[in-house]
Amino acid sequence: MSGMATHVITGAGSGIGTAVASRLAERGDELWLWARDAGRARDLRERFPGAHTLTGDLAEPERLSWALGHQRVPDRIDGLLHIAGVVELGPVGELTPKVWNAVLAANLVAPAELTRLLLPPLRAARGQIVFVNSGAGLRTSPNWGAYAASKHGLKALADAVRGEEAANGIRVTSVYPGRTATPMQAKVHQQEGRSYDPEQWMTPESVAGTVLAALDLPRGSEITDLSVRPGP
Repeated sequence: MSGMATHVITGAGSGIGTAVASRLAERGDELWLWARDAGRARDLRERFPGAHTLTGDLAEPERLSWALGHQRVPDRIDGLLHIAGVVELGPVGELTPKVWNAVLAANLVAPAELTRLLLPPLRAARGQIVFVNSGAGLRTSPNWGAYAASKHGLKALADAVRGEEAANGIRVTSVYPGRTATPMQAKVHQQEGRSYDPEQWMTPESVAGTVLAALDLPRGSEITDLSVRPGP
């Protein structure tokens, strides 16, 4: 992606999203950062000077169409980067429909709806959609049922969009990071009852590097699925 590209990014407030937004801002790309509400939008604009914000609650996907209808959206989007996500752990024997619906809404239905709403500017730019998935999108561990189901679903969403939009020049990439040192990881350790040592896990910056590698691949090829995990 040479020249100034325009990106819409969810989850820029922490972890991998912050690392990706920082890298893209450093190279002069135009950022449209997704925020849950006006207060968070203000925080993001302070953290990323020059960035635009879009506001809507990803926990309520059915309201995103209304929210976007009342805001200016870029005419062309080179990159739609789905990085926001929530995690709730627990055995299937204890997970209630409320938990299932909350995890699926934020991690799967919201990305599907945001993709649907932003397809016209993506088509105009022959842009790229990147879904930051998870190792849990490829395999499931005990107590990870709801989260893994949402991420397995996210892979299905990405695969469907890739086939449907190829003729419109849209590339689609799923990135599957292993455990990464982020606020979400700290919460996971808390839920698992384990002490958290960020030094044990990948840095958000290393995952951001893989996202940029996918974005910067020359036209005529696409990275469909990319696993990145802690290594030597």
